[in-house]
Amino acid sequence: MEIALKILLFAPPILFSIVLHEFMHGYVADKLGDPTARRAGRLTLNPIKHIDPVGTIIIPLLLLIVSKGTMMFGWAKPVPVNPMNTLNPKRTMGLTALAGPMTNLVLAVLCTVLLKIMSAGFIHNSIAVPLVLMLKGGLIINVVLTVFNLIPIPPLDGGRVLVWLLPEPQAEAVEKIEPYGMFIIFGLLILNPGNILGKSIYGVLQIFWWFI
Repeated sequence: MEIALKILLFAPPILFSIVLHEFMHGYVADKLGDPTARRAGRLTLNPIKHIDPVGTIIIPLLLLIVSKGTMMFGWAKPVPVNPMNTLNPKRTMGLTALAGPMTNLVLAVLCTVLLKIMSAGFIHNSIAVPLVLMLKGGLIINVVLTVFNLIPIPPLDGGRVLVWLLPEPQAEAVEKIEPYGMFIIFGLLILNPGNILGKSIYGVLQIFWWFI
């Protein structure tokens, strides 16, 4: 019953966070001159257009159930982007990639501000308790999405931002990693050297908790 309640409360912020993440990739690319996402019908907040059955539904549910409600993560279908449609493809790809994690960071800040307001205790507990749980879930998932996606390994957003910022020879070297990027990332997650990712997520969360 407790797990079912957590799924019910955490599902909306998880879904909204990953859908908005992908939407902002397409929105920024469109503003920079690439209409690919708009033409594909992906420049929308309609979650049905962005849902990946595995990443948006199965994986988050399994993580919540297996971890007894203490762990959650997910993703949506990547929004199609073709930076070659723009005047500066390298800059377009960098800014488009950065838009996703920055959106999650803004959502984390918004959840924190709302939690701070809720701490004033002027809302009846019957409303406040589920709302606080949803906001806490939203804060955690958005911090996780921000930190994870900023790992500087392509095809993650951080890797594409790194390619944008580096001089051409170094950028080309990093781009060559992309076909093997997800294998490297999964390897790091399994081996967990020094628990770097976990410590990074915990450190960022502590900043938000301190404010609240």
